[in-house]
Amino acid sequence: MGLLDGLLGNLAGELARNPAVAGALAELVGGKGGGLNGLVQSFARNGLGDVVNSWVGTGRNMPISPEQILRGLGPDKLGSLASQFGVDAGSLSNDLANMLPEVVDKLTPGGVLPADDIAGRGLDLFKDLAG
Repeated sequence: MGLLDGLLGNLAGELARNPAVAGALAELVGGKGGGLNGLVQSFARNGLGDVVNSWVGTGRNMPISPEQILRGLGPDKLGSLASQFGVDAGSLSNDLANMLPEVVDKLTPGGVLPADDIAGRGLDLFKDLAG
């Protein structure tokens, strides 16, 4: 089973329960808007480099709070995602705080950001299904 197969399988339950968060995850790590690399850079720029680097690295993933999600993404991006997927920004921030560390961890095997955005393109499936 490939990396994307495993990630898609693990997140399928979440997609079934909450297609909005699955769509938001796909949007965040997909190729649009910088993809996974852009997401990591955004969190680093906003003072959360140690947190996001723990998800990319091979050690323990540091937790993140909903407030830190808001800081890392910025209110405009979080609000846009919430509006796009028809959910409250606070609820989306909470859901992303629970899932984003695992998603980034699984998309960065060996502690390395992918050179291309194949992982993000694969996660666009979530967005299509959440649509």
